Amino acid sequence: MREIRVSRFGDPSVLEQVEVSTPEPGAGELRVAVTAAGVGWLDTLIRRGDGPDVFAVEPPYVPGGAVAGEVDAVGDGVDEDWLGKSVLTHAPGGYGGGYADTVVALPDDTFPIPERLDPRHAVALFDDGSTALALLEKTPVTAGERILVVPGVGGLGSVLVQLARAAGATVLAAVRGEEKAAIARKLGAEPVDYSAADWTGEVLARTGGHRLDVVFDGVGGELGAASLALLGNGGRFSGYGMSSGAETVIGDADRARLSVVDMAQLVGFWPDNPRRVREVLRLAADGTLTPVIGRTYPLAEASAAHSDIEARRYTGKSLLLP
Repeated sequence: MREIRVSRFGDPSVLEQVEVSTPEPGAGELRVAVTAAGVGWLDTLIRRGDGPDVFAVEPPYVPGGAVAGEVDAVGDGVDEDWLGKSVLTHAPGGYGGGYADTVVALPDDTFPIPERLDPRHAVALFDDGSTALALLEKTPVTAGERILVVPGVGGLGSVLVQLARAAGATVLAAVRGEEKAAIARKLGAEPVDYSAADWTGEVLARTGGHRLDVVFDGVGGELGAASLALLGNGGRFSGYGMSSGAETVIGDADRARLSVVDMAQLVGFWPDNPRRVREVLRLAADGTLTPVIGRTYPLAEASAAHSDIEARRYTGKSLLLP
């Protein structure tokens, strides 16, 4: 089998394809022939050695997590009805193992993909869709509220936009460039180009001068701080990411006037994730939720995928296709 291995932290060139023995599933395990694997910003941070402590790894390791594929073998004690099923899963162990053409997984972490759902759509929604549902459970939105999603058409941001729109909110999507603005409009959001000098002024112009009710921030740093300042008193701020390399700094004054959910507060939501994954798959199969899939790459071009993500030459979710 083929897998991508990181032998040392560094730039995308440290992602190397290697040949290893195909594993046999042990007792209580199943094996998946992978057809699509998710690639995300978190993978690039971890590869550089800048990942969050909760995802601490040491080289050598195989990056990635979410995969879609077909069960081709089962170990002792696993129902043979799994054989031949199209499934969504993670390699066990928290983080790692997804950049491969074969993955051994646990049945409890494996979900059948509905027949009418494209497996690529399923894997694009696995982590991002379930995370979006968790964020909205912790920071719910209601009809008529003014919402900003930053970034607005990434893998997770595009799901948040769709779910907030379905709740009846007015959604502004922070994007960069006309290509991403066009995607935001297609999703039903109003795009605002955050590369413009006075992009926050444009946000207020779009809302008629009214401050925002909710901000979902996956960027952090200066952009997160500027987004935070757009909230009115009593507004809600959900900081779920740090693609800038730094979390949004939230001072005591802002914590006093706002309802704040930061990354540390979200950790406790993950144990209930299987319920959310099943809900995401249902919404996607029904056509209520559609992922934005940007670029796809052969497994051997994982380094190109990372380079494109870091240079922001992508929209939506990037996938490896072993």
